[in-house]
Amino acid sequence: MDKLTGYRRTVRHVLDGYADWLARPGSGVRYEVVFDPALDHFELVRFGWDGGRRVHGVMFHLDIIDGKIWVQYDGTDRPIAEELVRAVVPKGDIVLAEYPPEVRPHTGYGSG
Repeated sequence: MDKLTGYRRTVRHVLDGYADWLARPGSGVRYEVVFDPALDHFELVRFGWDGGRRVHGVMFHLDIIDGKIWVQYDGTDRPIAEELVRAVVPKGDIVLAEYPPEVRPHTGYGSG
């Protein structure tokens, strides 16, 4: 298996794990993995009704760009970058895109 295929599988597996972790049985809120391996674009979205309030938003947004996993957005207190490292993605192949380019070299992850 080539590196990109492995990264796509890993991202899918990690996002599926978050969807399972966040789901609350009986809740009106659902978590769905949006997975586009052709364009290397991946998201975890939540949507539904929490009581009388409509809920819709992105929990995670990741892209694979130039052979690296770019964390465009992480809306949790359980960093997805750490989960990717636990899934054996090298830190140098993870870019924390939420940080400005000049800060990224100091994060311990890839700089893009």
